[in-house]
Amino acid sequence: MAEIAFRNVTKRFGETLAVNDASFTVADNEFFCLFGPPLSGKTTILRLILGLDTPDEGEILIDGKVVNRVGPAGRNIAMVFQNLALFPHMTAEQNVRFPLVERRVPEAQIAARVADAAAKLHIAHILHKHPAQLSGGERQRVAIARALVRDPAAYLMDDPISALDARLREEARVELKRMQREAGRTLIYVTHDQEEAMSVADRMAILDHGAIRQIGAPTELYDRPASAYVARLLGAPVMNLVPPGLFPGRPGAAQVGVRPEDLAVTPDATGQARISGVEPLGGYTVLTIAAGGETLRAMLRGQPAFAPGQPVRLTAPPDRLHHFAPDGHRLTA
Repeated sequence: MAEIAFRNVTKRFGETLAVNDASFTVADNEFFCLFGPPLSGKTTILRLILGLDTPDEGEILIDGKVVNRVGPAGRNIAMVFQNLALFPHMTAEQNVRFPLVERRVPEAQIAARVADAAAKLHIAHILHKHPAQLSGGERQRVAIARALVRDPAAYLMDDPISALDARLREEARVELKRMQREAGRTLIYVTHDQEEAMSVADRMAILDHGAIRQIGAPTELYDRPASAYVARLLGAPVMNLVPPGLFPGRPGAAQVGVRPEDLAVTPDATGQARISGVEPLGGYTVLTIAAGGETLRAMLRGQPAFAPGQPVRLTAPPDRLHHFAPDGHRLTA
């Protein structure tokens, strides 16, 4: 079990600032997600925690002890890399067994742990194959199983299920969450998929060019984004950001944000807004709407009867509007 903390950590690669004065604490037994676009610093933070990279400034602590000068072997942390790092000359089973064999765990325990991990990840039928004989999704599951069989202080996972198809990703998310709860271990998880991050995380850190923009529970970040950057990063379709003239704006507001699901659309022959696109998606419909020189998106339940070119009226509850200053930070009442 482990609490992991960054204290004003900075990491540069030449002229590139990969991590910029990052401070956060991941609690023991927490499922913590690092989320942001490519090159935002997510993977570098994992490598710093694991000990593959050393910070230029600041301190990294595991259970209150500074580990800046402690190598990967001394940190007792299991890692699932994005490139998987499977041994090509070993079978899937030998790859999964490898960390236990290296630690000279008794054979009976090795067999039991391998069987348990294989069952959880549905790979028992492929354990005899080599990585070259496996699909991308199968290789990812083998890499995850190799981490699961260990008894580390914490797990680090770098986008581990991105190669799976949609159905298997949903199953894997549930299994990872269950595994983390049952194991009672800290898990730090990197993903570029906001739906994935919000569905599994106890808390999330939103990154932007190496800097942490906001940390909180997924619902907190979604409902009260600290900036327009965070607001646009979470949600599908993304939040509409429009000039204050389209909706009531607080003094000093440069933009007003409204989530597509909070935008009410009513047929109105005299309405100044017009439907420009209709996307029926089964349980809900996404409308693209032209209004006041802006393009907005609305997400409505079911399959309402709207057509391109139809005039409509737009409304939104005042308490569901978000107001942002010219520099992008959130304005509060």
